[in-house]
Amino acid sequence: MKYTSTINIPQFQEDLITWFEKEQRQLPWRENQDPYRVWVSEIMLQQTKVDTVIPYFQNFMEHFPTLTALAEADEQKVLKAWEGLGYYSRARNLQTAVKEVVAQYDAKVPDNPKQLGDLKGVGPYTKGAILSIAFNKPEPAVDGNVMRVLSRVLRIEEDIAKPKTRKTFEAAVRELISEENPSAFNQGLMELGALVCTPKNPSCLLCPVQEHCIAFREGVEQSLPIKKNKIKQSSHTYFVLVIQNDTGNYLLEQRPDQGLLAQLWQFPMVKADEVDEKHLSAYIQEKFQVEVVEMNDLEPVKHVFSHLTWFLNVKYITVKGEMSLPGHMEYLTKEEIKQYPLPVSHQNIYKQL
Repeated sequence: MKYTSTINIPQFQEDLITWFEKEQRQLPWRENQDPYRVWVSEIMLQQTKVDTVIPYFQNFMEHFPTLTALAEADEQKVLKAWEGLGYYSRARNLQTAVKEVVAQYDAKVPDNPKQLGDLKGVGPYTKGAILSIAFNKPEPAVDGNVMRVLSRVLRIEEDIAKPKTRKTFEAAVRELISEENPSAFNQGLMELGALVCTPKNPSCLLCPVQEHCIAFREGVEQSLPIKKNKIKQSSHTYFVLVIQNDTGNYLLEQRPDQGLLAQLWQFPMVKADEVDEKHLSAYIQEKFQVEVVEMNDLEPVKHVFSHLTWFLNVKYITVKGEMSLPGHMEYLTKEEIKQYPLPVSHQNIYKQL
């Protein structure tokens, strides 16, 4: 391959693995090579920082220590354990895939690339990470850290935002990866990207593979990797209705089965362009068939998703009268709400109660 032809591959492998084995962070999913633990950690680490994931991983493992425990768990309990990590489809897909492993593969994570890659939510990166880290197979696991490191080491000037570019990096890893210790090699690339070869101001003078790095040699490490596309951000403004009835309970609704934050619970929301503040009281009385006694403002909440921002105007509303609730709504005590999985934005509202 043109990119790897200039590099001393055995020396690169040795320098990277020696550094990793000495300098790696002690992380709970590195305590052993259990494929289930590796799998859960890799799903949690998608789009989430390591420090954030550690307590979630430990809590999740306490609740669901085995594949079978997760397969048999109630989905709402799984979502509750995931609460705050975001991207909840990851948790649903993980449980769906684990159920399949329990049913089809005798509760053992398959080490066959085809079988593993066919499981729900297991993309090329996760597949490669499980195969290399847990099963010691020389398979590429290309994430953002790996692309950044190799774009600099090999001076790859392809746009990493384009899906086809991943193939270039996967091919490079196949050329470079250690057959003897693919687990430490792949983790070493990821760790190097996380700790040394960072997006801004990489610590080149501390880098264990500096002598192999073309970008460092040519002084262009700051301009790599090349990433051109930006996701267009949109924003929505909502009124969040914290409705308390005359028995002191709060109204919660479950979000739809599909889409953003699917099946999580929240205080009812209404788009600000559907009803203005002046008519909010009349809207509540008509929609919920209750009498509004009092309405006050709570602290507004702003929540930023990867592609979207929510501006939430939070209204604390006391009402009189009982409405017959549809199936996706429930009146709950303040204590009961703790058992339900809420999006982060609504956890922040709950904390104000």
